[in-house]
Amino acid sequence: MAATNQVAKADGGLIVSFGEMLIDFVPTVSGVSLADAPGFLKAPGGAPANVAIAVSRLGGRSAFVGKLGDDEFGHMLAGILKENGVSGNGINFDKGARTALAFVTLKADGEREFMFYRNPSADMLLTPDELNLEIIRSAKVFHYGSISLIVEPCRSAHLKAMEVAKDAGALLSYDPNLRLPLWPSPEEAREQIMSIWEKAHVIKVSDNELEFLTGSDKIDDEAAMSLWHPNLKLLLVTLGDKGCNYYTKHFHGTIGAFPVKAVDTTGAGDSFVGALLTKIVDDQSVLEDEGKLKELLRYSCACGAITTTKKGAIPALPTVSEVEAFLHGNH
Repeated sequence: MAATNQVAKADGGLIVSFGEMLIDFVPTVSGVSLADAPGFLKAPGGAPANVAIAVSRLGGRSAFVGKLGDDEFGHMLAGILKENGVSGNGINFDKGARTALAFVTLKADGEREFMFYRNPSADMLLTPDELNLEIIRSAKVFHYGSISLIVEPCRSAHLKAMEVAKDAGALLSYDPNLRLPLWPSPEEAREQIMSIWEKAHVIKVSDNELEFLTGSDKIDDEAAMSLWHPNLKLLLVTLGDKGCNYYTKHFHGTIGAFPVKAVDTTGAGDSFVGALLTKIVDDQSVLEDEGKLKELLRYSCACGAITTTKKGAIPALPTVSEVEAFLHGNH
């Protein structure tokens, strides 16, 4: 298997991830408040960076575009991308601002709450002029979230990067990754997340995000289809431990989940997205073929499930052989 992976690395289309990379401080004990946590472990994270590493682990080619602090944490994060085979040619370092930090509360069921230190952090200060346009133009898939839309100048950098990628023919992939504590208000979050909605070709939302964006308390086809737009090729609604729903122009359905004992759900959605993008970057025709799409989404769900079985996002992102072994054991 390793040999074919190397081929994919050399020849496959480039997946560029845009946005934030930060350090999560995760309590050494689950199910306690931040105040009661006896200690914390450093866990590198940030959804776009997690996606870039997920792609690379699965044999795809990826690059990360964003800004880190010119500090020990920033250089540590850049080093982690490099170690994981992610191109860092799109990384800038800010001399004046620190790398973002987040303190994460792990609840007993593996779900999380966040407290952020970003006032302002380096990722928020990326300017349009600092973008490496060459790497953005070479993207076959350009992936992003919504945290980079919260404040200027990063918002303008995000919009420019998206335009440049689109003009160069990239597939645009959007995972809003709602973090309400970072937004001035829920209304502003909803408005800004939706402001770029019509541009994306592939969108993945969680069940909670679906409720938030539609105002509906039902996770059903009607709520999901209210988010459909004419440029969209694939809309995915992830349902946590219940799998995911998929919607295309011509068909829709559900992929069941894999039963696992979840320890920490951090990075599961990013792992799912990384797997999906790795599988479609060189063959978008799978989006038109329901049989192939279901197989691909089963693979992506397996990646997400495996990621919940270990603490931290990046250490838990699976390799191809781990996914194959897992699928083999879950026929």
